[in-house]
Amino acid sequence: MSSVTKKRRKKMSKHKHRKLRRRNRHKNK
Repeated sequence: MSSVTKKRRKKMSKHKHRKLRRRNRHKNK
């Protein structure tokens, strides 16, 4: 079970990073 939570957390982190990058791009525009 620990393995699954860790994997899920990593995926969430990646998504958050992607969203942040997208927002930054919009601000730059």
